[in-house]
Amino acid sequence: MIVPMKKITLVMLDEERRTALSSLRDLGVLHIEKRTAASHDVSELQAQLSRIDQCLGVLSEIKPEKGRAPSASLDRNSALSLVDSVFILRDEKRSAIELIARNVAEIERLSPWGEVDPSSFNSLADQGIYLFPLEMSAASYAKLADSVKTVLLSKEGKVARCVLVQEDDLLPESLPADAVELALPEISTAEMKAQVDSARASLPRIEKELAECALNLASIEALKREITAELEFETVRAGMESIELSASKSGSLAWLTGYVPTEDVHLVKQAAASHGWALLSDVPSEEDLVPTKIRNNRVVNLISPLLEFLGTVPGYRELDISLWFLLFFGIFFAMIFGDAGYGSLLVLISSGLIVSSLRKGKKVATGLVMFLYLGLMTVVWGVITCTWFGIPAASLPDALRSIALPAFSNENPDSATNIKIFCFTLGLIQISLAHVIGVFRYIKSFKSLGELGSLMMTIGMYFVVLNLVVDAQKYPLTNVVLGLIGVGFLLNFVFINYDGSVGKGILESLKNIITMLLGIVNMFGDIMSYIRLWAVGLAGSAISATINSMAGPFLGGFIIFAALLILFFGHGLNFVMNALSVIVHGVRLNTLEFSNHLGLTWSGFKYEPFAKAVEK
Repeated sequence: MIVPMKKITLVMLDEERRTALSSLRDLGVLHIEKRTAASHDVSELQAQLSRIDQCLGVLSEIKPEKGRAPSASLDRNSALSLVDSVFILRDEKRSAIELIARNVAEIERLSPWGEVDPSSFNSLADQGIYLFPLEMSAASYAKLADSVKTVLLSKEGKVARCVLVQEDDLLPESLPADAVELALPEISTAEMKAQVDSARASLPRIEKELAECALNLASIEALKREITAELEFETVRAGMESIELSASKSGSLAWLTGYVPTEDVHLVKQAAASHGWALLSDVPSEEDLVPTKIRNNRVVNLISPLLEFLGTVPGYRELDISLWFLLFFGIFFAMIFGDAGYGSLLVLISSGLIVSSLRKGKKVATGLVMFLYLGLMTVVWGVITCTWFGIPAASLPDALRSIALPAFSNENPDSATNIKIFCFTLGLIQISLAHVIGVFRYIKSFKSLGELGSLMMTIGMYFVVLNLVVDAQKYPLTNVVLGLIGVGFLLNFVFINYDGSVGKGILESLKNIITMLLGIVNMFGDIMSYIRLWAVGLAGSAISATINSMAGPFLGGFIIFAALLILFFGHGLNFVMNALSVIVHGVRLNTLEFSNHLGLTWSGFKYEPFAKAVEK
């Protein structure tokens, strides 16, 4: 359920901002409205946090030395100094790598010329002798005039390298067009090599010092949490609005606005009374951006790890579908994985981790229990369809074949058709449920008749799907089916946009006549969409069977290890692909098809009270 909220406004003396926020943070129930805030303290903390993030990025790339225990925790000043040291080492390492790359490239460029020292050229120039290293074709060099003084350094194939000797710093105009002057380096090649050797020698030292710093990674992470908490505090403080009192009264007032679960309002009232704050409590208006706090029982809460992973939060005024999400997602997961063998592995792994946590006295993670539930659902579906690691049903023990559901068993040639019908029936149930919820949600309004019309269209389109996809003879389009679609569309057209007036509702529908007509097609498409459960499950089963057939020839021979490798990596890859399919298809049917028919946009944001961070 979505917990009801109250909008709270607190007013206090401006000079008591910091004290008031400290008290509210200790209280830990007020979700404060985010406001744009700018101050020197906020900017400084943001800069510190940015440096810490960069520092963590550098240290996270360093592999810890084996056998080295993490260092003892550092105090704040020491941790900040360590961050500065990491930046110095990072810049030193970066400079060394850049110098090596730059000098090696320069040495490579100058290598055909041997050792090059620009100071020698400058020294001779001071004495009136100007040397110009030139590169040209051997043919051009042979045609140089006798008046051009050169010293040939080397001739490689068709390329000649020489030094032109001049009494001034100008090149003669008679040089051949292909003559290219060598750009002299800033320092000699010998100095470059020495710099490269020095830089390369410094890298192991830098890496060692960074590895030493990495032993304090936990202290840097703790510093980040501390700075983050301070930044949140200062952002709220700087974002509080204030107003000067009248001329007869000195000082000013500050205030903030936030949201508190209705059940916790008394805590804020007690704090306001004890600190002398003014308090206004009211029901949030339609324009207010209210955070969403979801509370469910332990069973329904199993779906919370998935919703947190997806980052989906219903709006405050929307519906909480956690129960239905959990139920249908379990079914979708089972049908997509579709293999009792895979489900058994998931059950064994989850159970083992749960037992391990209990033995260590730790709290069992909700995610582990969720995977246990999903594994059990997969086992049930795999048993029903007689699917075990892709092994043909005829090769399975009679005990496993006997407990399969005949209509869905792989031994039944009609099982594919029956599973398709089951997929469409699941779509009918889930989409119908959405509109039944809508009927009761708007029961005091004519809009409920619009939802009833959608429900009738859903049932009618279900039979249209069966007629077109499964068997037109077995599922004919009777007058009842066409009547459900026609009457349903009429009710939906007249009442779905009702807002106090039937006439205005009809006018709104007329404005969106194309969308309303396409709604019938969309209904057909949404029910058809559930066939993905059969298709993806079938693909996974086919891959499993292919893997088994690939490994089969190696079983029983001296290269049985090859069969084991094929089975392990093949089924492992199929398991991962099934998991991705669940995210793409299983989640979609809940967050798109089902949610659209509920009018659920997942536009909410999580209730995050202003509180001290708790280390997990």
